[in-house]
Amino acid sequence: MPAPETSLPADWIEHRRPDDREALGWLRPEGDGWVAVSLLGRDVSGPLDWTDAEEALESTGLSWMADVWMLERDGGEPLRVKLVEVTPDRVVVQADDFGAIDVAVERFELPWPAPAALRPRREGDPDGRVLFAR
Repeated sequence: MPAPETSLPADWIEHRRPDDREALGWLRPEGDGWVAVSLLGRDVSGPLDWTDAEEALESTGLSWMADVWMLERDGGEPLRVKLVEVTPDRVVVQADDFGAIDVAVERFELPWPAPAALRPRREGDPDGRVLFAR
């Protein structure tokens, strides 16, 4: 059976954390340097030498994956979401359930690299817990 197709460019080189070998992203060639690319497929640095590009990924780490994200939607307020799955084939997010285990949540499958509509939460974004404004 042939290997599944992926949208990951062939010249990108996976980078893993040295201590536990957890994948942090990729290094992609650009000119004479290397650009650090997150698991979302987004650049986290400009062109650097190999070691500095590795350090850019290591300093970014994976903690951002547990953060609250916002999904911009056409004609509506941004939706508070959490990352569920990130692969070079797709990004899956779900509406933030605030840790509840007994509620149905909406999931969204996004292309990879993650579109700009998926972004970190910013000051002033809808909270998701506020039911009405006073």
